[in-house]
Amino acid sequence: MIHLTLDGARAEAMQILCLGCHSDDIEIGCGGTILRLAEQYPNCGLHWVVFSASGVREVEARRAAALFAGPTCLRGPILKTFPDGFMPFVGAEVKEVFEGLKQSLSPDLIFTHNRKDAHQDHRLIAELTWNTFRDHLILEYEIPKYDGDLGQPGFFVPLQFEVCRKKASYILDAFQSQHSKRWFREDTFLSLMRLRGMECNAPSGYAEAFYCRKLVL
Repeated sequence: MIHLTLDGARAEAMQILCLGCHSDDIEIGCGGTILRLAEQYPNCGLHWVVFSASGVREVEARRAAALFAGPTCLRGPILKTFPDGFMPFVGAEVKEVFEGLKQSLSPDLIFTHNRKDAHQDHRLIAELTWNTFRDHLILEYEIPKYDGDLGQPGFFVPLQFEVCRKKASYILDAFQSQHSKRWFREDTFLSLMRLRGMECNAPSGYAEAFYCRKLVL
């Protein structure tokens, strides 16, 4: 296994674009990695974009972004109100948001959905990410769900257990409207990170995993 590190000088001020369909996607998919980056590189910029956040979900999205990115690193959040489950049917409007992002930002790193995700909204965001940002480092995160679409990611970010606990705690605290879902539990989030930590032999036993289509050494 090859271990890679970010260049210190460039990483300190790197610009990171975080894309999520729904209010809790970024936090579930890469929240631990974001917490680690924000702590390790306090001068980085975390540009936060959520495509479906209205009503109480908007309030939750703002709170979660502040918790995970912190006041120093957070840029935004940009919160849209596209209908949950119907994004492919308003694809032209979603594409316009991406075009606006392309004009205003050239990120060093992008977090987005997995192109093989079972949720149609997630797949659209993944496709448009690659369609818009064609010469960028893109990491596709995973979301556990009833559909059972977890695969075999090959890019891992080891995390300290304290970071994992903080991730789960922030998610449960910020997204009160989701507590009625049977899977929305601390052990769900910790279990997936434990599994990925085992797969990459993380010193703490915990990690988040991503799909990386292109990586240039």
